[in-house]
Amino acid sequence: MIRFLILFLLTTSIFASQVERYRWNNAETYLDFLENNNLPVKKLYYNLDKDDQRLTEEMRAGIHYQILKSKNGNIEQILLPLNDELQIHIYKDKNSYVFEAIPIISTTKTEAFYTTITSSPNYNILKETGSKKLAQIFISSFKHSLNFKNDIQKGDKLVMIYDQKYRLEAPFSMPTLKVAMIETHHKKHYIYLNDDGRYYNEKGHEVEGFLFARPIPGARISSYFTKHRWHPILHKWKAHLGVDFAARRGTPVHAAGSGTISWCSRAGTYGNLIKIRHADGYETRYAHLKSFRRGIYRGRHVKKGQIIAYVGTTGRSTGPHLHFEVRIHGRAINPLHIIQITTKKLEGKQKRAFIRLKKNYDESVNLHLNNKTHYKKPPPFENMGYIHLLTEKNNG
Repeated sequence: MIRFLILFLLTTSIFASQVERYRWNNAETYLDFLENNNLPVKKLYYNLDKDDQRLTEEMRAGIHYQILKSKNGNIEQILLPLNDELQIHIYKDKNSYVFEAIPIISTTKTEAFYTTITSSPNYNILKETGSKKLAQIFISSFKHSLNFKNDIQKGDKLVMIYDQKYRLEAPFSMPTLKVAMIETHHKKHYIYLNDDGRYYNEKGHEVEGFLFARPIPGARISSYFTKHRWHPILHKWKAHLGVDFAARRGTPVHAAGSGTISWCSRAGTYGNLIKIRHADGYETRYAHLKSFRRGIYRGRHVKKGQIIAYVGTTGRSTGPHLHFEVRIHGRAINPLHIIQITTKKLEGKQKRAFIRLKKNYDESVNLHLNNKTHYKKPPPFENMGYIHLLTEKNNG
């Protein structure tokens, strides 16, 4: 039996309980949160299994979370988003609090806006939308094809079309760019998201980005990245925030990218763990290692492809393999999305399919360009009356 939480938020004041939204502080930990809200630390952390304890470490600065309080101010429920798909649900059952991980219920909307450059793309996107995320996506998409200092000038036009997730009626998670266009010197420059999940320019050439190599070349993937998975034995939602590469004990592990080692030691269920800090806020993690290569230590700079350790089965591991994670500003992302085997140049059927997709994108861009579509700001969050319904579904 799987329990699904269905949340109904009603903009009415007739209900006694109220949902309040907060922002997770930069230096706050999950334990700090429990203590600051007078919640039972032992039951909601120390009595959890190791995997659930690790989940609590996924809380990151800036995320918005919700607390349901009764009329007299007592906490009845809490929703703490961990990633795009999974959240911690803490709720009161009689006189005791219960911890569980549940899927996030969200909707996705396709949105767009137009702006004219008066200073720089970064400045004008921020001024138009107030979103650092949208500015970051645009800059990172074009940084390898445009010189922002010399190629862009006042009066240039810009259009972005993207998918935005909404959770509890508020924007949530990083937007997914579908197409972006900037017109400089009367020439339009495009970035397109293709059906294969990669970005291409108008010629069908893959856009260069921050790309990693496989830490074990040619190794078989034994477990894929997932932000939520119903565990058939434990009967609870779990996350696997990395990719497992099956390999024999002692197989060399290579640095997926150049960077500085920020951790090189034992780390709980990870076992022997190496963390490497890369450019642009990226971090890679290599877990369950048998041992570290001689000369590898915290603070050392390593190059892409350099051997840093050897495959093992330390920590919570059922057999020899490498658990590999990629994080951006602390947020776990699918490593396979940014591992590049070869740079792609679309040809044949793939090229023809891309041209059809490009035509649709171009028509949408021109529509927003001609209409000078302004960014539509989401409505401000308001405390809301709340009903929650807990149902059960037979899993067969």
